[in-house]
Amino acid sequence: MKKVAILTLLALAAAVSSCGTRTPTTTVETTTSGNWEAQLVGGIGPASQLNFVTQFTLDNVNGVSEPFYPAGSPTGFSFINLGPCFVSTNPPTGTASLNTNSANQVTGSMTFTVTSATPPGNTLTLTTGTSGGVSGTASGTPGTVLVMTNGVVWGGWTLSTTNSSSGCTGIGTFLMCQSATTCTVP
Repeated sequence: MKKVAILTLLALAAAVSSCGTRTPTTTVETTTSGNWEAQLVGGIGPASQLNFVTQFTLDNVNGVSEPFYPAGSPTGFSFINLGPCFVSTNPPTGTASLNTNSANQVTGSMTFTVTSATPPGNTLTLTTGTSGGVSGTASGTPGTVLVMTNGVVWGGWTLSTTNSSSGCTGIGTFLMCQSATTCTVP
């Protein structure tokens, strides 16, 4: 009986000592905000004049695609060269997925969409797709919210319309810079 009690106590001690030794999963939360300036290349006529400045905030956990929200309207978004395709706009929408590695380098993807309020029916979509991406540097310490700086987003854009006579269609490439008027694709 004594041997059974000792074996039972040893088994119980082994079971209790294994509790809490599992490595916890790491949660990486990366956030970005501030002013972003987008330079669009391509298009003809009104579709070639679509550069803009925007503000948005994004909180992204473990690289899951999350929606971001422009920081207010109308100050959260404005075209630099306002043209006939976007006399006024609805608030932009979009999603992004950010991944931060152990060297605090940020990579990811993004989609950004602007629809016209006046005239109705025009949609500008920027996407990193297969030939673009997101790059930046994260600052912070593990276990805290990492803040992305020096952000660069690049990819392709399309302008589509439901009004075939508007001339508001086109395709091209874009480069979006965080807190800077110019940047380069990494």
